Amino acid sequence: MPRPKSSRSDSTRSNPNLTTDADLELLAELGIDITPDQPHERSAQEERIIAGFEDIERFFEDHGRLPQHGADRDIFERLYAVRLDRLRESPDYCALLQPFDRHGLLTVDRDHQVTPKTLTDEELLAELGVDLQSPSNDLERLVHVRSRQEIKAAEEVAQRTPCADFAEFESLFQQIQQDLVSGARQTVKYRDNAEINQGDLFILDGQKAIVAEMGELFISDYGLPNCRLRVVYDNGTESDLLLRSLQRALNKDKTSRRITKVDLGPLFSQSEQTLENPADQTTGYIYILRSQSDHPFIAEHRSLIHKIGVTTGKVEKRIAHAKKDPTYLLADVEVVGTFKLANIHPQKLEALLHKFFDNARLDLELIDRFGEPVKPREWFFVPLEAIETAIQKIQEGAIDQFQYDPKTASLLPLDLLHQSRPSS
Repeated sequence: MPRPKSSRSDSTRSNPNLTTDADLELLAELGIDITPDQPHERSAQEERIIAGFEDIERFFEDHGRLPQHGADRDIFERLYAVRLDRLRESPDYCALLQPFDRHGLLTVDRDHQVTPKTLTDEELLAELGVDLQSPSNDLERLVHVRSRQEIKAAEEVAQRTPCADFAEFESLFQQIQQDLVSGARQTVKYRDNAEINQGDLFILDGQKAIVAEMGELFISDYGLPNCRLRVVYDNGTESDLLLRSLQRALNKDKTSRRITKVDLGPLFSQSEQTLENPADQTTGYIYILRSQSDHPFIAEHRSLIHKIGVTTGKVEKRIAHAKKDPTYLLADVEVVGTFKLANIHPQKLEALLHKFFDNARLDLELIDRFGEPVKPREWFFVPLEAIETAIQKIQEGAIDQFQYDPKTASLLPLDLLHQSRPSS
């Protein structure tokens, strides 16, 4: 007996989710409207309500908490707190904002929040620009709420304040500028949401910026790592903002740039070792010297006083006449360390090491053989181990994350130094 013909084609049977003409006719007979929904265009009032709520969300993302009432709070925080209360009281507003409530701000329990009020709601609403005498005195009347377009055009940037310890950063910014001019550093386009670490350098809104401190990492509601940053700018200001906020600001600024680290080349090997690649070009040597001078101070601290220099020739030839040269403290010297440089600019490396140990530069005046006072500049009151560690950090590309501490005669991470810095 032949099978009855099916109203569905073979392709329909193979795809049960495919709607056929027969299905549409049946739905129409049942009185179901099958006309596709037209995109909903929001009114200007709705746009203002959404924009005002996004201000509150932005506050929550920056501070990790809901805005609170209280005379000790910033006026805008108190305004956001009143605005959130009013939004929660309106079922219509809650329904409108539900798709935008990424953090559950409309429903989260606020019992743990501090809610003392020294101003009445009417007074705070008046600060917002609400005309309480108007028959339509609801939230669409807020004159301080920017449109969503305005918010997108001026995404949040943490308020910058004067940097109290800018003197610690000023010379660094000057050196960065010199490095950019000389070509030791480059600027590259910041990639969207690229990684940011302590010590990283950027150009944001035309100003150089350094990530001076990073707080403890936490996981945001989106499952992304975040933390609070201290960012210092070359105009003497600083800002306290979240890592994600800095990323968004860098993404938004079409001219933002990342400033690279000092490029010293790909290879850095000890002289006793052979070059890893025969094609690599030897460009010089770092040498570390110890003086044999009988000067009382030098003799007492001989093991802690070292000269750091570079040469493109042989070290032995460079120091052959040390006894007559004020550069070598007018005495014979002992070579205690030598490192071969390959594909590295020797003078740039020397300048980097001298700058790194500048706070331990030897302050000693000698009288040369002509009776003239001389003050050698390439000697440092630094143990050999600290110099070798600094060279290792340069090789690893991490020297900018450390600072030499004369008190401990060692290299300390910048974050540890900032944590131990007394608060003003």
